[in-house]
Amino acid sequence: MADVYSKQKRSWLMGRVRSSGNKSTEGKLIEILKREHLTGWRRKYPVFGNPDIAYPKSKLAVFVDGCFWHGCPEHGEIPSSNKEFWIKKLEGTKKRDLLVNKTLKNKGWKVLRIWECELGKDRSVRRRVNQIMKKLRVG
Repeated sequence: MADVYSKQKRSWLMGRVRSSGNKSTEGKLIEILKREHLTGWRRKYPVFGNPDIAYPKSKLAVFVDGCFWHGCPEHGEIPSSNKEFWIKKLEGTKKRDLLVNKTLKNKGWKVLRIWECELGKDRSVRRRVNQIMKKLRVG
């Protein structure tokens, strides 16, 4: 079925779409943080890269990366239709992630990236978050 909008109009419309809530990703991470009684984190903290969770005092930025959008090695698949577009789009996301990591590290921040698929493995996520928080409290 042909699109009823021009390419420019469709692009503009899609650019207006914003996520809200993200229960399956950020919401799940917040559940884990609360269950572990980890405090001091903030959502929507104004730091470069817009981390999903930030620990301003410890300078820790936590990102929950969606398997599709960030190219999970286990679950990230490129759609078969319009393949060139998707390769370019997803590679751009990976490059931006590297820029965010580098910029934050240069500003003295630690970066923790958690794959969306890892959120189903509570123990793994709890262990990683707890380990890095212990390091940041000691160091």
